[in-house]
Amino acid sequence: MKAKGHVFKYGDNVDTDVIIPARYLNSFDAQELAGHAMADIDPDFVKKVQPGDIIVANKNFGCGSSREHAPLCLKAAGVGCIIAETFARIFYRNAINIGLPIIECPEAAAGIEAGDEVEVDFDSGRIYNLTKGTEFQGQAFPEFMQKLIAAGGLVNYTNSKKK
Repeated sequence: MKAKGHVFKYGDNVDTDVIIPARYLNSFDAQELAGHAMADIDPDFVKKVQPGDIIVANKNFGCGSSREHAPLCLKAAGVGCIIAETFARIFYRNAINIGLPIIECPEAAAGIEAGDEVEVDFDSGRIYNLTKGTEFQGQAFPEFMQKLIAAGGLVNYTNSKKK
């Protein structure tokens, strides 16, 4: 599995209230939530994001509340992967549960800039900055996590096993 897209870059401590502001949580519809993704930190995000684009951030991405809406709205907006120096643990788990690939890699977080074109190989954990010609080694996803992501998340994966 791979992701390839242009980068949206953010700093430290991007919390779930910034990813999907609480005032928009009156819906559980992923597409409706996606229309408000990153509204308070990057008002033009939803106008600019294209399917497969990649978010790169520094420390503690996804901190704050435990709401699953945060990774869900990013996935529905078209984000193909998030790379960060570190993730808040509950965001990390929620992202995997809904099938949104995320990779911790401090070197990539420091060496990738907004607008760069990046490709991520989930099998190897390799991150290629195609704009700068640089390469980083992130943590490869274990096989079971790759299956969850390929299925579109934990619920879809579990349901496919019932058949």
